[in-house]
Amino acid sequence: MPVKIRLQRRGRKGYAYYHIIIADSRAPRDGKFIERIGSYNPNTNPSTVTLQFDRAMYWLQVGAQPTDTVRNILSSEGVLLKKHLLEGVKKGAFDEAEAEKRFEAWKASKESKLNKTIEQIEAKKVAIAKERLAAEVAVNKAKAAEIAKIEAEARAAEEAARAKQEKEKAPAEEAAPAPVEEPKAETPAETKEAKEEAPAEKPIEEKAEKPAEARAEEPAEAKEEKAEEVKEEPKAEASPEAKEEEPKAE
Repeated sequence: MPVKIRLQRRGRKGYAYYHIIIADSRAPRDGKFIERIGSYNPNTNPSTVTLQFDRAMYWLQVGAQPTDTVRNILSSEGVLLKKHLLEGVKKGAFDEAEAEKRFEAWKASKESKLNKTIEQIEAKKVAIAKERLAAEVAVNKAKAAEIAKIEAEARAAEEAARAKQEKEKAPAEEAAPAPVEEPKAETPAETKEAKEEAPAEKPIEEKAEKPAEARAEEPAEAKEEKAEEVKEEPKAEASPEAKEEEPKAE
């Protein structure tokens, strides 16, 4: 029966990976198979391939036919090159050691190319990440500048409103009467100190009399009052001789 080396789909919608199987060509794609010899995941960069090299060589040597996609996978993994070298050994073109040497040289070249490709991909990822970071920083700076501008405008508006309120309040304060300060109650200690500091009063005898001019300026009414007081003084009592002349009462 014709045997095929083909892919069997697995995974979910939008993330499919494949098994590399040996199956009858008449079997359905995802149906019964003879053997699974590896897997292929195209979702990674570069794509990931796991392969049982010896089993793939065996099935090629017994006549299994790979599909186009599987042929490309086997070529990239060196299975087809190894089969070609073994056929050259059978024909006597070179010995098995030479075939192995050529295969190892090809394998080293392939690995170096693969590593170079991986480095380029990683460098590209880093460059993209840096560009995204720079763009994000620029956007953040623009947002910060806009926020600072809005805050400055709000602060200026608030200061203007405060200045306007103070300007309106100033005339009202000027028109209002000044508050009367109530005298503070003196404490006993302050009263005592005030008494000690007060100068002693001059004696009455040392008081200066009113000057003549001040007496001259006294009003006439005051002078008349003084004259009346003089008139109203009591008369002097009669002398004892007069008392003796008075008739005695019988």
